[in-house]
Amino acid sequence: MNYKAQGAPKKGNNAPRHKEHNQPGGPKNPFGARQSKEELIAKLKKQAEKKKSD
Repeated sequence: MNYKAQGAPKKGNNAPRHKEHNQPGGPKNPFGARQSKEELIAKLKKQAEKKKSD
């Protein structure tokens, strides 16, 4: 096979093929919607207690 005749490889455009459903800035994950550390720890403790009781 003559690989020389195929031409130069196509250069990538460095863009994603699709949008993620939870990308930052999207409707499901808006910018600035992060929980505070205290809220996050309380949520994790609540989930751990629920898991422990099951």
